[in-house]
Amino acid sequence: MSTRILVVYYSATGNTAALAESLAEGAQETGAEVRVRTVPETVPAAAIATNRRWQAWVDSAPHHDLATLDDLLWADGLAVGSPTRFGGPAAQLKSYLDSTGGLWAQGKLADKVATSFTTASTSHGGLESTLLAINNVFYHWGAIVVPLGYTDPHLMESGNPYGGSFVSRKSASPDDLALGALRVQGRRLATITTHVATGLKQAE
Repeated sequence: MSTRILVVYYSATGNTAALAESLAEGAQETGAEVRVRTVPETVPAAAIATNRRWQAWVDSAPHHDLATLDDLLWADGLAVGSPTRFGGPAAQLKSYLDSTGGLWAQGKLADKVATSFTTASTSHGGLESTLLAINNVFYHWGAIVVPLGYTDPHLMESGNPYGGSFVSRKSASPDDLALGALRVQGRRLATITTHVATGLKQAE
């Protein structure tokens, strides 16, 4: 049975969604079975209307199926992505993560392999603190956290060792450098997940 990878993201303007797609492509290159899921938009319409790009993204929905808890049960490994909001993940994404308490209490999320990614509009706007905040959830689950590291020559240029990221200056879309890093991250996640899943099965 192939390794099963879940990519869950929240995106307001499409940038984080683009990173999610690239990560998924990288995982698929290893032969993994991949699901890409998003989470519901919860911000009032009046607030969304104040941002032209946000409104356009909402108007062009749906983009992917909504993530469920069953998706988490299905997955051997997962990647979680969010734009940076005041140095942390967006509330929309956090709401989904906060709904996993029942699975956590049953030990259903332990030993899953997990990684994170993010976007921001400024280079010092909290990219790394957002990734670390997402990873805090993984620690509580008992998941195995996989950082991006500097595990590929490509990452010496794109490089955020905590996880894939992109700085959207002047509302720019993710460039090839950032998308390439996410493909590396997807391959790394799927490869390590395969090793972990194989080891766990052999230990049973």
